[in-house]
Amino acid sequence: MIGLPELPQRVSIREVGPRDGLQNEDVILSTADKLRLLDALGATGLTQIEVGSFVKPQNVPQMADTPEVFARLQRRPGVIYSAIAPNVVGAQRAVEAGADAVMVFLSASESHNRSNVNMSVEQSLVAVANMAAVVREAGKPFDAVLSVVFGCPFEGHVAIERVLELCERLLNLGAGQLTFGDTTGMAYPTLVQQVVLAFRQRFPRQPLRLHLHSARGAGLANILAALQVGITEFDSSIGGIGGCPFAPGAPGNLCTEDLTHMLHEMGIATGLDLPALMECARMLETMLGHEVPGQTIKAGICKHLTG
Repeated sequence: MIGLPELPQRVSIREVGPRDGLQNEDVILSTADKLRLLDALGATGLTQIEVGSFVKPQNVPQMADTPEVFARLQRRPGVIYSAIAPNVVGAQRAVEAGADAVMVFLSASESHNRSNVNMSVEQSLVAVANMAAVVREAGKPFDAVLSVVFGCPFEGHVAIERVLELCERLLNLGAGQLTFGDTTGMAYPTLVQQVVLAFRQRFPRQPLRLHLHSARGAGLANILAALQVGITEFDSSIGGIGGCPFAPGAPGNLCTEDLTHMLHEMGIATGLDLPALMECARMLETMLGHEVPGQTIKAGICKHLTG
């Protein structure tokens, strides 16, 4: 019998639906509905939930009430409630609101960075340095998200060396963890492995998280490829909602319950209650008034079908 690649025994999932999912929806949920969703997600075993972002309301009106959400949030012990900040003002607001962790972001390509935050990459790095100072002074973790690592919708291929150079600069600014974003779903399994292995060779002890999309149907295949090279931390969105509103062709966040189902079928632990996640996805459908992209709530759990 041919031996299978050794895979991790356990995976950690950070839920990004309340931020990265809802920001791409036409329907703007009420604060009360967001709090209901966050409470339900917190009961599934998740230990990391991205609550919202501190951006200008005119740019992302879906996130306008993030300070109120944090103020009214019923926190569950052991859950890290994080937020995204695009600049130093956003970082200050996130800290004041009580975010447990603050994530800053920039793009691996100039064009996407200008589309996303209206700054050059060099300008963003200056902003990141200022944000890092604010977050560290507050005693909060400072994590960095690097977008369009696997391809830019404006420029196409992104050189791995460019990615690694930006990683080094972010780490020198004090980033505790890096997240690689497949912002427009341009990744494919061998590319995922090439990028991860290059990162591991350059930074062998540095934690790395992947934020993969399924815009072109390769999301779960890319997860498997990442597992095969030792990645154990991933982002996903309940129901598979969301994407990037500042890049063309960027729908398709990886679906939390679909990812969890696949991992459980493979014998990989997540600590998550899959039926509870499915109930969250159904709740979200009711709130949004339309079906969500996730497939497990439609097809069911395999072991339930086979008895």
